[in-house]
Amino acid sequence: MNSASEAGMTAAADWWATGISDIAPGSIRFHGYAIEELIGAVTFPQMIWLMVRGDLPSPGQARLLEQTLVAAVDHGPQAPSIAAARMAVSCGLPLNNAIATGVNLLGDVHGGAGQQCLELLYDLVATEQDPQALVADYKARKAYVPGFGHRFHPRDPRRDPLITAAQQAVADGTISGTYLKSSLALESALAPIPMNVDGATATIYAELGFAPPLARGLFVLSRSVGLLAHAHEQSQDPTRIKGPLPKSILPTYTGPRPRPLPSS
Repeated sequence: MNSASEAGMTAAADWWATGISDIAPGSIRFHGYAIEELIGAVTFPQMIWLMVRGDLPSPGQARLLEQTLVAAVDHGPQAPSIAAARMAVSCGLPLNNAIATGVNLLGDVHGGAGQQCLELLYDLVATEQDPQALVADYKARKAYVPGFGHRFHPRDPRRDPLITAAQQAVADGTISGTYLKSSLALESALAPIPMNVDGATATIYAELGFAPPLARGLFVLSRSVGLLAHAHEQSQDPTRIKGPLPKSILPTYTGPRPRPLPSS
């Protein structure tokens, strides 16, 4: 093979260069670990950590990650993403399309608060800003502090077990507690508005050192379990083309009253 051919082969091999997966005939390795050794030896949360972080977590880190993933799996058809997945199935789409429909609704407003709160916590600690001053700034702008308050729950039932787990992890030496202290101070400044699941998971992700975009990615990964469950349940229902409201309830019309078409 001449030098030009070798250069072309190298360029082709480098086209999708990756440090994640090393695949060859009869061999599958992730960050250097053989799949046949990983199977049965690591849990799914440990595998997630390995794939996105490059190495295996400690047992305490894996336990915290697993708890955040469990907490965010579902919030019923009240959540637009879940409702959309169910509507997609009722329109004849298969499970993969229904899950994708739900995932595509997870943007900045519905599904993005965890990432936004994580960014806020990182900035709060880095700048040593007073939480009271931060809250005053948000109030002056009439903006929501991401990760606090909930449109449905007076107190999010997922908050306490996650924060308790983080406090135990501090006692065990798994995490430092720096971001936990900041998030609790922020919650105190916002009282009586409590932290929600996004704030609690963001606190843990900050303690574990996850990059902010991964907070949203992990939420999407977790919520996909709920999307799958609801889409599958809806697929057992013979009702076709279910919209956002029952047929007996028509949306309120706010346009002009009935009127004749103007003559030419």
